[in-house]
This record gives sequence, C-alpha cells and structure tokens, in this order.
Amino acid sequence: MPLSHGSMDAFNLCKGSHMRIRGQIGDWPVDLTIELDAQEWARLGRQAEPWGSQAPATSAAVTPSRQDDGLWQTACDLLRQAGQMDGPQLLDQLSALTGSAAAGKRLLVRLRHSAEVRVESRADSPLYHWLG
Repeated sequence: MPLSHGSMDAFNLCKGSHMRIRGQIGDWPVDLTIELDAQEWARLGRQAEPWGSQAPATSAAVTPSRQDDGLWQTACDLLRQAGQMDGPQLLDQLSALTGSAAAGKRLLVRLRHSAEVRVESRADSPLYHWLG
C-alpha cells in the first residue's frame, strides 16, 4: 500500500548523510531513516528529476551513468551467457566479482530492474532470465 498523500507528517532531509521519513501507510506508522555517503547523495541528486517536472522518468538501469559501468556490463554479460540463473547463485557470483556482498547486492538490484531481465518468483528462490 503506498504512502497516502497527506498522511506524511514529516519529511526531513538532514544535513549530512541521513534522510528521515515519518508518516503512515494505512494504519501502520512509518519511521524510516536512509543513510547514504556523500558520493551516493551526489549520484542520487544527478538522477533526480526536478520536483513537479512532468517529464517521463528514465531508468537508471537502462542508461547507467555510474563509475561502475564496467562491473555493470560484466554482470549483464554473466547473466547473458548463462541465459538464466537462480538468485542466490547469481548473488554469489556478483559478490565475488565486486569483492563485497553489498556491491553484489546493488548489482543484483540493478539487474532486477533492468528491462533486459525478467525475474521469475519461485518457492525457494527467484530465477533471473536474460531477455536481451
């Protein structure tokens, strides 16, 4: 259920590396803190559309402009060559590729949202299919 318009009682962007969002989703209270480093805030700012802009949103996964484009291309190649791969196995390979579990998870999320990838939900784990 989306955060209903008007139910958000506070949206605070703190100086530094935290953003706090408080409100309600239906009857459930929400108190969310997002922590990003300076480089991530800058990247987020470059990708954000101006508030109130009616321009269509573009997918960062389709047109990546990050410094890790080489890793992104390698992640795409990995799934493309396999054709399909289950989520845990893909995460293990991406984590080995990047050298960290967190960076591997970020690539997995980018793949999940890519127009070139279809994710099939299964009982035990998701299955990633290369469509491109």
